[in-house]
Parts: sequence; C-alpha cells; structure tokens
Amino acid sequence: MLAIIRTIIVIIYTILVCVLGGIYCLFSPRNPKHVMTFGHLFGRLSGVFGIKLIKRIPQQAKNYPPSIYLGNHQNNYDMVTISNGVQPRTVTVGKKSLIFVPFFGFLYWITGNILIDRGNRSKAHTTISQVAEQIKQRKISVWMFPEGTRSRGRGLLPFKTGAFHAAISAGVPIVPVCASRTEGRVKLNRWNNGTVIIEMLDPIDTSKYTRDQVRELAQHCHDLMDAKIKQLNKEVELLDSKK
Repeated sequence: MLAIIRTIIVIIYTILVCVLGGIYCLFSPRNPKHVMTFGHLFGRLSGVFGIKLIKRIPQQAKNYPPSIYLGNHQNNYDMVTISNGVQPRTVTVGKKSLIFVPFFGFLYWITGNILIDRGNRSKAHTTISQVAEQIKQRKISVWMFPEGTRSRGRGLLPFKTGAFHAAISAGVPIVPVCASRTEGRVKLNRWNNGTVIIEMLDPIDTSKYTRDQVRELAQHCHDLMDAKIKQLNKEVELLDSKK
C-alpha cells in the first residue's frame, strides 16, 4: 500500500512540476537559472521516498565561476538525491531522446539543458567542442556523469574522457559531487529508507593539464571520488545502524 501511495504522489507531483514549470519557463525560455530551481524541486521527493538527505555543499559554491560538475550516476533515484547539489547557472548534458519523454522532455529542453546525439560516435568530438563553447559563451556551468551510464551497485565505473576534454578546452575547473550508495537501499514499501549523503569536493584546477593529459586528469578525479564515496558509504552505514 505504501508503494502505491508513493507512486501516486510522485506521478502527480512530477506532472504538476513539469506542466506548471514549462509554462513558467515560457517567460524566459532556455534560461540556465531554471535548471537548479527544478532540480531542487525534484530533490524534495527524497522525503517522499523515505530518504533522509544530508547535503554538504560549501556556502561559497553558489559563487563558483563556470565549472564542470561531476556526479556519480547510480540509478533513477539520482533525480531526487544528487540533483540537490545542482548550483546556479548549471545545466546538464542529456541525450536528444529525452525530449520525447512525456511532460518531462519539454521541461528538460526549455530549462536550458544541452541535448546531444549520444548514438552518433562520429560526432563525439564536435559535441565536446559545443559543450566547451557553450560554457564560454553563455557563462554557464555544466553537470555531467562521466561514467556514461548508471552503475547500479557496481561501484564507481571507469570514466569516459568527454567531460575532461571539455573542461580543458573551456579552461574551467572540475567540481566533483559525490552521493552515497542508494542502489538496493530504497524499498517503496518501507517507511524509512535510511540516509543519503551528498558531498561536494573542492574544485580541481585543470589549467595545468594539457589535452595529452586528459586520461591522467580523469583518473585523478576518479580516485578522489571513489575514495570519498566509500567514505560516505561507511558513514551512512554507521548512522543508520544507530537508529
């Protein structure tokens, strides 16, 4: 019964946010300020799923210059957990097919997110150039999931290099954002689904890296995030065991 109630609440809430949000954004379409607004609105659903969310976002993060934010991509619950880490004037990069998702697709486009053709590998270099160019021209930050797919409990997967090429080309720092494990921990019929911690790490200066050192930069970021995620997982287990 609890699963049914939660599902109904989430569906109604999502439709309302997408429809009313789409109308609201018509007055300033493709404005990057909208992405944080609606990312945080969807983030409020964490409570509906019985998740206690702990956010560790530095106060100064809202004043960071254009950056590339990296998040670990676990599953569909990212929409209500790590989305709370999105900062002002930050857009995401998603596949073009998202625009065909009922209700959500239009909102995703009109809020200013970047749509790419992930199925066309021959255009991958052009896509990275476009991301870097948009960062410089629009003075925006970009949120990316460097694993390229959901990890679904397999730990932090190897990083693809696109985000790091874009950061070096645009001359912007990289800001990792880590979320503790959610895979297998959220049960719709369970009232309390434990704690999830979202933590933003310090910006990483990319100016000392060249295009030939992209893999080195990617591995450095992977090592930092992997260590932090493992630390957060242990902390969450300790917190939840005390309840």
